[in-house]
Amino acid sequence: MVSAPSSLTSKVRPLAFEAGVVALAFLESKAAFVGTDGTASLIGLEEGAAPVVVPVHDGGVLSAASDGKRLVTGGDDGRVMETLADGTTRELAQQKGRWIDRVALGPDGAVAYSAGKVAHVLQQKGEPKSLEVPSTVGGLAFAPKGLRLAVAHYGGVSLWFPNAAGAKPEVYGWKGSHLGVAFSPDGRFLVSTMQEPALHGWRVVDGAHMRMSGYPSRVKSFAFTADGKWLATSGSGEAILWPFQAKDGPMGKEPAMLAPSPTSRVTVVAPHPKDPVVAIGYEDGMVMMVRISDGAEILLRAPDTDPVTAIAWHGSGGAVAFGTEKGQGGLLAF
Repeated sequence: MVSAPSSLTSKVRPLAFEAGVVALAFLESKAAFVGTDGTASLIGLEEGAAPVVVPVHDGGVLSAASDGKRLVTGGDDGRVMETLADGTTRELAQQKGRWIDRVALGPDGAVAYSAGKVAHVLQQKGEPKSLEVPSTVGGLAFAPKGLRLAVAHYGGVSLWFPNAAGAKPEVYGWKGSHLGVAFSPDGRFLVSTMQEPALHGWRVVDGAHMRMSGYPSRVKSFAFTADGKWLATSGSGEAILWPFQAKDGPMGKEPAMLAPSPTSRVTVVAPHPKDPVVAIGYEDGMVMMVRISDGAEILLRAPDTDPVTAIAWHGSGGAVAFGTEKGQGGLLAF
């Protein structure tokens, strides 16, 4: 692995926060670092910009999602909160005495969140909708087209049309506990992470199964590249990228392996929003930027035993930010 400082390493703006970073997003021209203390620290991309700390939750943040304009978070205070780039916040929903385990953003301002076994969908117009599944919701994801929500749970993933009154969800089954879920950008594939060190996938059109295994630890971070050709995942000593170019997805094909580390495991993967590049964070604190085509590596942060917990790209691809378990961070505008 290339670990010598790169020309970009010195240009990364170092940051420090009062609490560990649990999530990260760009809101217009600001980076929002979400802390374990329920705050969001908003920092402008311009050099020397001071962080503005915004109280969001009365407790810990359990989930977060962003579309580049707003940040929606769920907390152990039972609230679903929206934060904007100017620091304004508002409560979208509250479930008293419950934890908001998962949140997701959909088309036309739709927001999904879960508390226990129930998934809820909020829309700009109309009443909130809800769906109860067999177990605690493990993950939520909206399909790229239309208002359709994937709800991961024990035994598989339910695909639900919230606006189709009385229609039962379509269940894509597979034994085991499903903890996260994502659609491919073209909507052809559905992938879930498992309690075991593996992923499971389905071809949406016919439910054909795809099993992706061989990991030494559970996959906690996964995301499709912008063009949908690869699914980048954590869970190993390198970033594992499964090919999704063909109609059968990764079946019968070997994954690509990027930026291997002999001493640490990948904790976070974040594909570039436009180019075939992936930012990779490790449990030893290292952050790499890697080109998929040839595996070329650029070091953004040297290892220091502080695990990387979050990475995000600006929607333009012109900036990247990362945060760690102990409250360190970095911001790089190209």
